[in-house]
Amino acid sequence: MRSFTLDHAGSPAEAREALGEGATAIAGGTNLIDLMKLQIQTPERLVSIRHTGMDAISSDGDGISIGALVTNADCAADSRVRKDWSLLAKAILAGASPQLRNRATTGGNLCQRTRCGYFYDTSQACNKREPGSGCAAREGFNRIHAVLGTSDACIATYPGDMAVAMLALDAVVLTEGPDGAREIAIGDFHRMPGEDPSRDNVLQHGELITAVRLPAPTGGVQLYRKVRDRASYAFALVSVAADVTMEDGRIARCALAFGSLGTVPWRDPAVEQMLVGQTPSPGLFDEAAKLLLKDARGFGGNDFKIPLAARALAATLHEATGG
Repeated sequence: MRSFTLDHAGSPAEAREALGEGATAIAGGTNLIDLMKLQIQTPERLVSIRHTGMDAISSDGDGISIGALVTNADCAADSRVRKDWSLLAKAILAGASPQLRNRATTGGNLCQRTRCGYFYDTSQACNKREPGSGCAAREGFNRIHAVLGTSDACIATYPGDMAVAMLALDAVVLTEGPDGAREIAIGDFHRMPGEDPSRDNVLQHGELITAVRLPAPTGGVQLYRKVRDRASYAFALVSVAADVTMEDGRIARCALAFGSLGTVPWRDPAVEQMLVGQTPSPGLFDEAAKLLLKDARGFGGNDFKIPLAARALAATLHEATGG
């Protein structure tokens, strides 16, 4: 790890000032420290934002506001989250270990970087780490990589669980930056790679996440299904977040988001629209999967993700609609 200076911000304003001067924010550090150890990121100055006061969960109209520094553990344990937004609690508890959840924060979780092995191996070509160097994953070991939203420059997936649940729950990311406050729909927060995969999200220079707002609960059945190589402490091969409401034996409302399928947390409104108003059946779920995956493309090692995603979606919808 290269040497660096560490400052401590006492308020969001102090943190934004330091970010504007070129500092890198650190909260829990569960991802950043690893990147620094491997010299993938080598910031000369860090600013700790742990004591800036953004660590509360509060009511926000009929919804709630989750501060950027609320730990994953505290968020998943909050009685309001467990009661009305249980999808979020389930997704958080499906990720990482208890030790990491005690340290990782809401804002940091949204900004975590890919776990692509070629991104972490500085001897390999990676456009996300070194723009213009190429993408070794396309012809390499790509079992965990994306089948949706890829480009010639990058096929890496977004690795997290929390953001997938928040996408299905229509969360909004609240930020403050040089141009003032911003509200960013979470579906617009992460960037697909295109020709510049080095930028993971739409945060501007000097901009700081302050909170995430969840709208009023829907009252539907909320499920999070995570398919992975082992039962715990593993990133998803495919995950499905579902919030489904049934009325008179038909699907009245449906929100679906997918993890580890795309280069970003993935949601396809067309799939939800085709399901609404329909009577659940295996045939309907198969058609939904075909629509979801119509543009999916495997790269050899990850071809299995396409049929796996279809089965995971069908199983999730079967459970959410009452079997």
